[in-house]
Amino acid sequence: MNITEVKSKTDKKAFLDVARTIYKDDNNWVCPLDNDIEAVFNPAKNNFHAHGKVNRWILKNDTGRLIGRIAAFVNNEKAYNYEQPTGGCGFFECIDDKQAAYLLFNTAKNWLQANGMQAMDGPINFGENDNFWGLLVEGFTPPSYGMNYNPPYYKAFFDGYGFETQYEQITNHLDVHKPFSERFTKIANWVIQKPGYTFKHFKSSQIEQFAVDFIAIYNDAWQNFENFVPINHATILESFEKMKAIMDENLIWFAYINNEPASFIVILPDANQMIKPLNGKLNLLGKLIFLYRRWKGVTRMRAIVMGTKQKFQKHGLESCLFIKLKEYVLPLKQYDELELSWVGDFNEQMLAIHAAVGATFGKKHLTMRYIFKKPG
Repeated sequence: MNITEVKSKTDKKAFLDVARTIYKDDNNWVCPLDNDIEAVFNPAKNNFHAHGKVNRWILKNDTGRLIGRIAAFVNNEKAYNYEQPTGGCGFFECIDDKQAAYLLFNTAKNWLQANGMQAMDGPINFGENDNFWGLLVEGFTPPSYGMNYNPPYYKAFFDGYGFETQYEQITNHLDVHKPFSERFTKIANWVIQKPGYTFKHFKSSQIEQFAVDFIAIYNDAWQNFENFVPINHATILESFEKMKAIMDENLIWFAYINNEPASFIVILPDANQMIKPLNGKLNLLGKLIFLYRRWKGVTRMRAIVMGTKQKFQKHGLESCLFIKLKEYVLPLKQYDELELSWVGDFNEQMLAIHAAVGATFGKKHLTMRYIFKKPG
């Protein structure tokens, strides 16, 4: 086997082609857009490069056939928040061959050690955790946009190499046509009518203000979670700009109490239903197919992230946002399913909201860690 650091244009193409080789006979897989993956490794398109570094490799067999790939990265804003400095590995793909998988893991590990790390999380993204994150272990069904998909045999590689689960990420599915419970609806409508409570959907023309509101809510809501790193203005603006191509402004809702940003939910139409035929290529033909499928409409949505300021939690705001969403969605007669992805098993409050709206289990991903040298 021959492992090569990705440097040339040919190497970059090969890195992308590995996945097309691995999944060529898997009808569930949806090829991520080449542009989306390349953007992760482009400093001009991913501001994580300003406080970190990344490298990647491709693996070929003796005959020159592509059989695997991996990336490794150090995010300096997070790496030193742990007992041991921790980097990451991701974009792992490999044929069903343990020796090949371990060679890829070793390559990532050696690079991370050379950069001062003592552990690696995987499979994760060099970016926010709403994309390209986690090892799929349950729910091997067509993925929604940005969600990791992999063959079941990957888990044996991670377990065997010595990775241990840090937390589970649960994705639940909500049947849009299934009515909310009478109690849920009654309470939500009562909260909506309370004085000083207002609700607005996102507007691209006011993107700067919504970015400010998002940051205020998100950084307050998540601050007490372990190893939390506040989101910055550049990152959320970058995310909103990326969303524009598929965004339906009426699926992103904010709640305010006496004009103070209090809660939000960010939902996107599932772009994977638009890009499945493209095989990752957004060339002229791909763009025409994408635009046609966008015009035709998709049947699934994905909830990317929710958040509520701590002082406004248990006020019923999340319920109100779901009511507002349903008021828009149902008359469209377009969407059938909302994927609520993905919620850490430590986030009991969010899982309780999923249960309250009647969502059912869909998928499970794992975020895992391998410690290079355990103490003692």
